[in-house]
Amino acid sequence: MLNYAFSPNHTIDYIKASEIRAALHRAFSVWSSAINVNFTETQDYEHANITVGFYYGDHGDGSPFDNTVIAHANGLGRGAHLHFNAGFIFAVDFSSEKSDMAYDLESIALHEIGHVLGLGHSSIPEAVMWPCQSPITINVKLILDDVIGAQLLYGSNPDFNLDSVTSPASKSSGLGEIITISVSLLVTALVSCL
Repeated sequence: MLNYAFSPNHTIDYIKASEIRAALHRAFSVWSSAINVNFTETQDYEHANITVGFYYGDHGDGSPFDNTVIAHANGLGRGAHLHFNAGFIFAVDFSSEKSDMAYDLESIALHEIGHVLGLGHSSIPEAVMWPCQSPITINVKLILDDVIGAQLLYGSNPDFNLDSVTSPASKSSGLGEIITISVSLLVTALVSCL
């Protein structure tokens, strides 16, 4: 059981806090459906296992944001965090989004949670752990590559059903697709692919 908390001071105001929380809850739940880890939100920001916030530029973690990094995260341990670059536009519903430069918050969170769990980037473009994201793109379904990497670290959720994930049509499924796992406390970033 791991808990996460949102920064009370570092947020965005153009998406309702309840919608941000719901998007992150869904992203954490996707990983929990595949691995033997449960996530729960806590209000205790100071003692949370994982902290979440939106930041600009140099925000004190040694990895300042520029105009190419959408978000970054570091692995579990003291100071585990998910940081979103507040200089980008995020959305939770593209049907009401006016900007064609918005990034799906849940998709970005899903990717960054993978880094918090210790996963590196995948070489498979359809994977959640692929290292870049384009605007107005939704990628909220784990593929076999994502699942195998996470399950090697945490084991399988007893209720996990392999039929719930798919392999990319252009790739065959199997152990040859396992992503590189980098269990470290280094910050790993998701970049924009414009």
